[in-house]
Amino acid sequence: MIETRTDGLAAAGAAAYTRGVRPLVRPPRLRAGDRVRLVAPCSPVPAPRLRAASEVLEAWGLRVELAPHVRARHPRLPYLAGEDATRAADLQQAWCDPGVAAVFCVRGGDGAHRTLEHLDFDAMRGAPPKALVGFSDITALHEAFAVELGVATVHGPVVGTKYFVGDTVAQQALRTALFEPEHGTVLTSPGAHALVPGRARGVTFGGNLSLLNDGLAAPYSRLSARGGLLILEDVGEDVARLDRMLTHLLRTGWLEGVAGIVLGTWTDCPPGLGVVADLMRDRLAPLGVPVLWGLEFGHCAAQLTIPLGVPAVLDAEGGVLELAVPGLA
Repeated sequence: MIETRTDGLAAAGAAAYTRGVRPLVRPPRLRAGDRVRLVAPCSPVPAPRLRAASEVLEAWGLRVELAPHVRARHPRLPYLAGEDATRAADLQQAWCDPGVAAVFCVRGGDGAHRTLEHLDFDAMRGAPPKALVGFSDITALHEAFAVELGVATVHGPVVGTKYFVGDTVAQQALRTALFEPEHGTVLTSPGAHALVPGRARGVTFGGNLSLLNDGLAAPYSRLSARGGLLILEDVGEDVARLDRMLTHLLRTGWLEGVAGIVLGTWTDCPPGLGVVADLMRDRLAPLGVPVLWGLEFGHCAAQLTIPLGVPAVLDAEGGVLELAVPGLA
């Protein structure tokens, strides 16, 4: 049964989530007229794309607000959208505002891990759950919100980028997941196929391989993938680097007990997808769990939106990840 209480998790209860992957509290779905806020917890976003993203969301009937420092730039580190504490404050204020129905991250890039020590999770536990949307560097936030808040989140486009602006397929997938989540429970792609056949039940979690590896054994990260259906993707990493990251996760024992693995896109990962697939089969097949290759989420056009923290069934041979319940309540 899915936990539906909304009073936040006590610290001891939240700590239990670090020992494995369990169903999380699902936020309410969005409705026309809802207030939403755009935040920049990672790298800076170009102003034209910020405007374009706002226009799309407004066309959905949402009342779009910009976080106070969403246009900020770090004074010395140009890859960051403002100081760590400032980026964290915008995110926390958006989360704790009871009138905000969803928080959209405008870009990934770098910096999400740097915000975590600046978030007051005790205060955030008192806020009603709401959808947090993003991917790539936002993986650090997905993990922290699962561990510390016990709230399901949404692995979907960062709205101030090409992965949303101008991509009508990705826009529609995200809109369905947020407004009509019962219509987005069966996730598949034309080329999806089994690297390791089989079926498995578990709870969706994960995201970007680099971010998961970087967060290993750090605060606000899970201690185990046990019971989870792990989704993985990355961009711009050569196959040797991917090998080192996967091997690290294996050697630490973090992957012991994982129920199944869903592999997304590996954009600009040389020498090519064939070698990446061979690596994944080599490293992951010994786990003895189903592994699906080619679900189109991650750094790609027309990306799928995947709710995280909900029970699901992975059918690797059928090329399908099917949610047992809608991602939002």
